[in-house]
Amino acid sequence: MGQNNLLKEIIHLLNIEFLSLPLYRIFLAFFMLFIFLVFRKAFTLYILKFLKLLTKKTKTDIDDKIFKAIKEPLKFLFIIGGIYFFFYFLNVRGDLLIHITRGLLIFDMFWALFNTVNVFEDTVYHIIGKYGKASREMASFIIKITKVLIVSLGIIALLQEFGINVTGFLASLGLGGLAFALAAKDTAANIFGGIAILTDNIFKIGEWIKVGDAEGVVEDIGMRTTKIRAFDKRLIIVPNSVIANSNVENFSRRDKRRVVMRIGLIYNTSIETIKKVVEEIREMLYNHPDIAKDESLLIYFDEYEDSALSIFCYFFTNTSDWKEYLRIRENINLKIKEIIEKYPTDFAYPSNSIYFETPLKVEK
Repeated sequence: MGQNNLLKEIIHLLNIEFLSLPLYRIFLAFFMLFIFLVFRKAFTLYILKFLKLLTKKTKTDIDDKIFKAIKEPLKFLFIIGGIYFFFYFLNVRGDLLIHITRGLLIFDMFWALFNTVNVFEDTVYHIIGKYGKASREMASFIIKITKVLIVSLGIIALLQEFGINVTGFLASLGLGGLAFALAAKDTAANIFGGIAILTDNIFKIGEWIKVGDAEGVVEDIGMRTTKIRAFDKRLIIVPNSVIANSNVENFSRRDKRRVVMRIGLIYNTSIETIKKVVEEIREMLYNHPDIAKDESLLIYFDEYEDSALSIFCYFFTNTSDWKEYLRIRENINLKIKEIIEKYPTDFAYPSNSIYFETPLKVEK
């Protein structure tokens, strides 16, 4: 009798209503959520661990990447199941529960697609680099567009699931849609400008370029803008449409650097000395291992300047690297100084000579 009374008391307590629901339904709701969380943990520890071991034994890494992409979305399915039964036992049924569940499934599906794009980024870079001249930046651009497309389609699918007619909504914008299109024309121009930059292979990340007044190293090529790090460390952001319609100087694409310089000798240098200095400088450059022999090499005494006999020097170094270029310039400058110090002459510098005229004596 005592046990029956206890059982009746428990049943009575469980049938007490809280927020218009009997307590047993609330307990069942949380219990089902707990059960699905336990199943999720077991699925992670045993099933997913077993699948991971299987993928590691295969020769290809495609299955490893697919597993990595869908692992978290698969685990999220148990959360969806738990949420479904949680609301079911809380008497949240009908269309609302169906829409919530479908919405979560749609989110889970697009999450898996987004993860798939992430894990196959390296594969996309490899394929594009192998079958075309498009660079890594082009692959990055394609991946960004794909991600934006997946997110956009996911949002549209969610809105449609909850009864929002996206197509009708966009069509109903009328003049507002036209105004939006006009406002977005600059954005569209920037996007097509970015495509032109990447397909034409104008420049890549890490290259030194100059566009108008903007000069520096390219840090990023985005869908709308290109980021250039100036040499004083300023970050310059240039719209892609501006770059596509401007003259772009790509200093990193040159394989040599030009040197144009003048050497001034003092005016009392003899003709023989000038000839010897010019000839020795020319010979030194012809024999220098870091000077391009297939480019113009011009060393001539060509001009009488105000304070110097000017020797014109025009040649190219074999490198485009700035640090290496400076090393070569230093070496050449030192050799030129050694040559001039061998002869009875010197470097000229700006100077003025003052002559005092002696007055003529007139005999009386």
